[in-house]
Amino acid sequence: MKELPNPTFALSPVTMPQDAMSPVLRGSLCPSGQTVISSVIQRPAVGKISVSWARHQDEVRAAQRLRYQVFAVEMGATLPITVPDHDIDLFDDYCEHLLVRDESSGDAGGEVIGTYRVLTPSQAKRAGGTYSDTEFDLTRLRGLRARMVELGRSCVHMDHRSGGVILALWGALAEFMARNQLDTMIGCASIPMQTAGDNTCSSGQAAASIWRQVRQTHLAPIEYHVTPRLALPVDRLDDSLNIEPPALIRGYLRLGAKVLGAPAWDPDFNSADLPMMMRIADLPPRYLKHFIAAPDAKPVAA
Repeated sequence: MKELPNPTFALSPVTMPQDAMSPVLRGSLCPSGQTVISSVIQRPAVGKISVSWARHQDEVRAAQRLRYQVFAVEMGATLPITVPDHDIDLFDDYCEHLLVRDESSGDAGGEVIGTYRVLTPSQAKRAGGTYSDTEFDLTRLRGLRARMVELGRSCVHMDHRSGGVILALWGALAEFMARNQLDTMIGCASIPMQTAGDNTCSSGQAAASIWRQVRQTHLAPIEYHVTPRLALPVDRLDDSLNIEPPALIRGYLRLGAKVLGAPAWDPDFNSADLPMMMRIADLPPRYLKHFIAAPDAKPVAA
């Protein structure tokens, strides 16, 4: 069993307001003991679930198994197989892995039913960049990287999408950002290309329609715009559909997130990925207090 660096902070009881996030979403072992921003010890969350950060490789493997079940089995993503029935990529060894467990499952330690991975600024340097860098040219974000984390590979087990798991994940992320004085989160928010009842590869009309909506209301200032490396051809697609964005994107937008540009096409996940950024300074006041509630945490400047 490969141990991770010891946790440095205890989690205090931080949760997001009940309407902060919707329940359904998509989408490292720290190589040295130098990471001092890895919270935390396990704490009770909502009902019979608990939240913790992975402390050794076996716990990371549990998150990777859940990701495989959601992304490959449930969503049909084409994933490289390093370990059978696990979703593993080159960034995992550099990320912090946040876990939500079902303490009533009967499994030793509780079954992992929700996960997020977090790539910190120092670990992004060691990895040579972020996952988002592989999908977008992030040159215009270079001034933010010193206090910017990347969120990714978020998923919740299909039997536990009632909201509590997401609230638990977001409570832990809130404290993580506050304790370490990090002020910016980025990530790729996915729009499935496969529509219900459509057995062929969708033309991306839903993604184009969602892009039309969000660019009118939630587009970031031009100085933060990014460019997709493999762009979805939104200009050649019907963008007139009246369709709601996926739950994760709606949740991000309610928290003040901005869209950084047009979607990229991810052929492995058969999805259109919107580049998104959420800055602590942009959070609505009723949410901001949850990001500065941790003991000894200081508010971060924009």
